[in-house]
Amino acid sequence: MIDRRSILSGAVLGAGALGIAAYARRDLLTDRNTALASVTARSKLLIPPLYSGERDSGERIFDLNLRLGVSQFFDGLETPTIGINQSYLGPTLEMYAGDTVRMNVTSDLSETATVHWHGFHLPARADGGPHQPIEPGGSWTARFDVRQRASMFWYHSHAHRRSGPQVYQGLAGMIYVRDSASEALDLPNDYGVDDIPLVVQDRAFASDGSLIYSTRMHNVMMGMMGDTMLVNGIVEPVFEAKSDRLRLRLVNGSNARFYRFGFDDGRSFHQIGTDGGLLAAPLPTDNVVLAPGERAQVIVDVSDGRPVSLLADGLEIMGMGNRGRGMRGPGPTRDSDRPVDNWMMGERERRDGMMGGMMDERRRFTVLDIRPAASRRRAIAMPRQLATLPQIDPGDAVRTRRFVLDMGMGMRMMRGGGFTINGKSMDMQRIDETVRVNTTEIWQVENASMMAHPFHIHDVQFRILDRNGRAPEAAEQGLKDTVVVYPGETVRLLLRFEDYTDPDLPYMYHCHILEHEDAGMMGQFTVTA
Repeated sequence: MIDRRSILSGAVLGAGALGIAAYARRDLLTDRNTALASVTARSKLLIPPLYSGERDSGERIFDLNLRLGVSQFFDGLETPTIGINQSYLGPTLEMYAGDTVRMNVTSDLSETATVHWHGFHLPARADGGPHQPIEPGGSWTARFDVRQRASMFWYHSHAHRRSGPQVYQGLAGMIYVRDSASEALDLPNDYGVDDIPLVVQDRAFASDGSLIYSTRMHNVMMGMMGDTMLVNGIVEPVFEAKSDRLRLRLVNGSNARFYRFGFDDGRSFHQIGTDGGLLAAPLPTDNVVLAPGERAQVIVDVSDGRPVSLLADGLEIMGMGNRGRGMRGPGPTRDSDRPVDNWMMGERERRDGMMGGMMDERRRFTVLDIRPAASRRRAIAMPRQLATLPQIDPGDAVRTRRFVLDMGMGMRMMRGGGFTINGKSMDMQRIDETVRVNTTEIWQVENASMMAHPFHIHDVQFRILDRNGRAPEAAEQGLKDTVVVYPGETVRLLLRFEDYTDPDLPYMYHCHILEHEDAGMMGQFTVTA
């Protein structure tokens, strides 16, 4: 939770033209129990519209409009927001492997924005990063072939130094890619019925319902966090399950907060997918950890007919040491007024007063209350095998590149020089790395800072080779585009660069804590012939 005293005593900045609350002293929505009680009828989960585009001359065409809107997250309170074709967030785009798609994006916003297709392998000119700006009242078209395995991806703002506030205000949406292999599996696949997309975002609200986005040093360093959970734009939604098994597709769409997801009764479930597609086989577990930008697909059995809640523990991201996901422990349980456990924090950091003040970000959220209907579809038998993943052979790599993530403190950070990769902050005019097409490389990512960073690479889905020399957990052995690197940790990734070259236009690699990205923890690479 954001330190309320800090917000009330410090300037709240970064409003720009988007209408985010920008007052030095502005009351938060402090009576949260009253506020949640007023949420419309314990609101039913909103399923984003499924938008399959229009077919024309062999292309699948999507028309997307970035617009200012007004949303009602609480009864009687109106919140200025951004949406894509609607007031907040955007529709779920549906496409198929092998499609040629054309994204026609227009903007009615009053500031420059972009739309990045997170996780996609595509030409640099279609990537939607900071080099593809959409000016106020302007338009942009991206055309590319869908060369992905079936999975859930997402699209969101990647505007230079403005990704954080624009995504916070609602400029994001989900993408379903389908292929024949995954469609042939006996998996829940009925969109909005037993196949449920969930974009999870923590937000802070002022007493008049407006969003609060702060660029005080604390919120730049830790990333912007809030004390209210939105799921598909709804506070603590309820879902009536009409099937014995549900496929939940989770995207951590928060700016900065890490989550550990699990069910309040401790029931186990199966993780079936990661960022870039299905795992080789279903993975039994009772919790899934996602950093900002990461996705997971899980299947939960509700055939017992008992109501159950998906919960999320907000995790500390300071002082994690090398503990990583191997120390996850059990998933969250509702039985509690107990504090969220310090499962990722070292004893030394817990005793440190200064750092402790920066780690007061732990919170437990209700993501989704699931209420099984009296009459439900019978459970589908879980497939034993899901996908055939490419073999990992580090010997294929032609070279190893090293990336060191670091962050300064105090005034250096406030001046924009504190967030670096290999000692350099983001410079739009500088190409940091050049790679050759049709080659495989190892990228060695090291974290020299005191907090965890989710490292995202554009254009490719990679495989994790190891963490500090140890093989990754089963949950990380699929295709990934975002990987958490813990303090003091070295993670090696195997990447293959194919198909597209451009000597001038780069792709990005960066921390997916959006405030870190905006503050300079980002670099650029080109792929050349």
